Amino acid sequence: MTNTRERPPPAPSPGTAPGTAIAAIQPGRVVGLDGIRGLAALFVVVNHIFERAWPGYPAANHAPFWAAWMLYGRFAVIIFIALSGFSLGLGPARSGWRLASVATYAQRRAWRILPPYWAALAFSLLMTWLVLAQPGWAVPNGKSVVVYGLLVQDAFSVGSPNRAFWSIAIEAQLYILLPLLLLLVRRVSARAMVALVAAIVVTIGLLGPYVPLMNNTLGKFTPDLAVLFAVGLLTAGIITAGERTRSRPWAGYALASTVPVVALMVVKGATWSNRNLFWLDLAWAPAISCFLAAIATSRPRRVVRFLDSRLLRSLGSCSYSLYLTHMPIVIAVSYGLVLGRVATGTPAFFVLAAILLPVTVCFARLFAAVFEIPFQRHRGRRALLHAMSARRRQLRRFASRARGPRSQAGGRGRPAHPQPVADRVRPASRLGHLGPPDPGEPATRS
Repeated sequence: MTNTRERPPPAPSPGTAPGTAIAAIQPGRVVGLDGIRGLAALFVVVNHIFERAWPGYPAANHAPFWAAWMLYGRFAVIIFIALSGFSLGLGPARSGWRLASVATYAQRRAWRILPPYWAALAFSLLMTWLVLAQPGWAVPNGKSVVVYGLLVQDAFSVGSPNRAFWSIAIEAQLYILLPLLLLLVRRVSARAMVALVAAIVVTIGLLGPYVPLMNNTLGKFTPDLAVLFAVGLLTAGIITAGERTRSRPWAGYALASTVPVVALMVVKGATWSNRNLFWLDLAWAPAISCFLAAIATSRPRRVVRFLDSRLLRSLGSCSYSLYLTHMPIVIAVSYGLVLGRVATGTPAFFVLAAILLPVTVCFARLFAAVFEIPFQRHRGRRALLHAMSARRRQLRRFASRARGPRSQAGGRGRPAHPQPVADRVRPASRLGHLGPPDPGEPATRS
């Protein structure tokens, strides 16, 4: 990432509100992305509640019209993947599409992703072994621990401790692919990079039904998500684009790209849509790209302000933890407490939503405070250990200050609040009077 003192941000155009252009291209965060992450993670939770309330949908049961949209939890996953490509592309886009160091990039990605993931893996295994296993799925064993710990669960079939982990392996593999994609951008162009990735993926999709090897690739590795990742990387170039490109109506383009996809899903129905997720993911790519470009240029402003609200920023700060930890809680509450006592369908959905939405979010916030946020704030083991040592010293100082008034009141073996003076009986002094001690006398006598 380049130094902003060496390359100042471009000045906003005369018609742009003050601070709008700067907020969109500042080296820190792009305003609104945290809100998108938070809403996407919450949508995944709602989707899994939906699947418990209407089991077997759409083949067996039929949810009411107002709830049918909750079936498409896959949409949140492709949002996450595109956001990953976009976020990881911001730094290289400012630096001529170069990484400062591949080793540093790999170390930072591992430091950011693995500690929360491994902690969530341990939590999921304990919930599966000690509380409730996922109905209909093999119970994880020692092999599952190794496979999931190494993030290769998409390549090996083992018992799953958490079904939401499938996308984490895909995302980790896309991180490995990023340096190659950046090389293609530098040598050719960002558009050519996306075109090449899309051509390979579409070829796999077309030949999949006829070639067993490619069909196996479609089922295990979900190559269509590579296109979403590449599209997100391409969109990151908007932060260094000229004013003419940045001022285009990207929100309008996003809406225009969304309408035909939604219309196709409505006309074909839920069954067809779930059987053709590969092609639907690719169809969503233009709309998601245009939407991210709109957010990066702070348009429309009302949407950006909504996404940057305090509530959504807070939800976005624990979105990764929410995605990692919600599934075991959903399983335990659904099959251990609600289903069988409440009728499936609409009643079960509202009961599950009332319990699970606050519980999963609160647990994710606590989980993130321990296993995610510290690794975001402190980039490296040494910095984290130093911060932990400073925190321990601060707690010790606080504890010593809390003990101070107690020792002044009479030591550890005496009560913190001395007996009222009026209730004490004191022998008569040499002067023969009874009364409270003089200010200079000790409060107690031996």
